[in-house]
Amino acid sequence: MAATSPGYSITVRAHVKKGSGGAADIASAVSAAGGSLTALDVGGSTATELVVDVSCDAIDGAHGERICDAISALPGVAIHKVSDRTFLLHLGGKIEVTPKVPLKHRDDLSRAYTPGVARVCRAIADNPEDVRRLTIKRNTVAVVTDGSAVLGLGNIGPAAALPVMEGKAALFKQFAGVDAWPVCIESQDVDTIVEIVRNLASVYGGINLEDIAAPRCFEIERRLRELLDIPVFHDDQHGTAIVVLAALTNALRIVGKVPQQVRVVLSGVGAAGHAIVRLLRSQGFGDIVACGRRGVLRPEDAGTDEFRKWIVEHTNPRGVQGSLVDALRGADVFIGVSAPDLLTGDHIATMAPDAIVFALANPVPEVDPFAAAQHAAIVATGRSDFPNQINNVLAFPGFFRGMLDSGTHQVTDRAMLAAAAAIANCVSPDQLAADFIVPSVFDAQVAPSVAEAVRKASAQS
Repeated sequence: MAATSPGYSITVRAHVKKGSGGAADIASAVSAAGGSLTALDVGGSTATELVVDVSCDAIDGAHGERICDAISALPGVAIHKVSDRTFLLHLGGKIEVTPKVPLKHRDDLSRAYTPGVARVCRAIADNPEDVRRLTIKRNTVAVVTDGSAVLGLGNIGPAAALPVMEGKAALFKQFAGVDAWPVCIESQDVDTIVEIVRNLASVYGGINLEDIAAPRCFEIERRLRELLDIPVFHDDQHGTAIVVLAALTNALRIVGKVPQQVRVVLSGVGAAGHAIVRLLRSQGFGDIVACGRRGVLRPEDAGTDEFRKWIVEHTNPRGVQGSLVDALRGADVFIGVSAPDLLTGDHIATMAPDAIVFALANPVPEVDPFAAAQHAAIVATGRSDFPNQINNVLAFPGFFRGMLDSGTHQVTDRAMLAAAAAIANCVSPDQLAADFIVPSVFDAQVAPSVAEAVRKASAQS
């Protein structure tokens, strides 16, 4: 599936000798090389040459190099500089701390810092509950990772994970006004991670666990929930499950099916798969078949992993056996949170009529969405360059906004189901379509709707 992406956007500054063809030839060269031209500007002119800046999207890094080679091959054209626009965006980091109060003269300083701040410190010492009212705690989330399961990159460590955590923090602020900060831990030991987070928790109103490999992530989440009086939410599990359920709710509305009647096949029995099974079961989905690397999950595949054992015990009521392809025959829904290129369009053709396919492996899905769309009624991916992007940003900002505002710390199935329903209902009946089953990530009503739903659900718990 070759498609250009803004994630591989480059800007090329070329010097073009006058009389040799000019900017139009550069545009043609970009197009012929398969690039997607996004901007072209003549930035300067001398007696002998033009300075041309051309921006375009490529498929990947190697494709960007081929585009540059095509430009360089033009007569009278010399490339002066190539800028990777994604790396430029990350220079110096993506977030900062900005004071909320004026600090313009001595009186401001006396109140915000010494000596006035001592009175506030003493008030909190006398009444610890005032920390939520008088500090950032009531609106601050720690984005915690050990860098062991970052995107599709795997175990790349905490420093390499930092750009992702910065991005997460920026999304928290942009979509829900939550002040989040990366906490990247130089350890993959459960006891060490739990102890570090426990000792940092006095600063934060919530903990967002991110990109921590299974099964370690389950134990870390469980222990922190027992230890802390603030919400602990593992986005790779619960955020994914919430958005999958929201999208599936609307997809079923389109095809006229209900949870109790559909057969669901899930590929991937890690953190996301476990959470999806739990939430779908809470919503009434009973016929779920879970598949791992060896096909339909069997008791012997679980070993000592209590979480896989739970999946075995709560899925596959019909006793399906065999490979993922075997399980897919006659299924109404496929949900993939596993690995790329596991299926073909021919495999999707064996599913039930009006099939629903969520191929969420990123950046390469379990099945080419264009091939899947030839046989399925609805197709969704985790990518932004295909309709129906299943993106956790629809869930986690509003979810934490609701938890912080409610003052509760228990992350319940009721709250997650409410969040999923709120996301689904942000797509009105007249908007609902096979290519539009979830709202845009830039829809301003999503985060407030999710927050309100979570507040109400938390109050009922």
